[in-house]
Amino acid sequence: MSEPLHLLAILELGGYPNLAPLYKKLGFETEIVNSQRKAQSYLKKRVPDVIVAEYNFQSDFRDRTSNLETLMARLQRHPHVKVIVFYQDEFRHKLDHLLSRFPVFEAIPFPVKPETVEAALRRVLAEVDEPSSV
Repeated sequence: MSEPLHLLAILELGGYPNLAPLYKKLGFETEIVNSQRKAQSYLKKRVPDVIVAEYNFQSDFRDRTSNLETLMARLQRHPHVKVIVFYQDEFRHKLDHLLSRFPVFEAIPFPVKPETVEAALRRVLAEVDEPSSV
């Protein structure tokens, strides 16, 4: 791999370890934002290779059920982007509905463990490094 992969981390609520050192250790050029609005702004300037985000179910949204739907709809134009989502077990059934409409590379339940995230990111790196078979 010649250039570092770009990773956008969307840290809205947190509740898990600081993963920035892990991203750096794996060689990702990382941008961390704290809202979906800032993520949308970032995506206007640059499309990352990987997005790490939280799935936050919110029943009070008028036209959607989570913070990720607008992001995932935008990413349909960029199918190469690998999305890793952290979710709470009690909302897995709601996440499954989102997953039926949008592709997610990996869904990781809380409590989020750095080694689980590292394994997912290493799979991303392995996919990028694999020669394409023609």
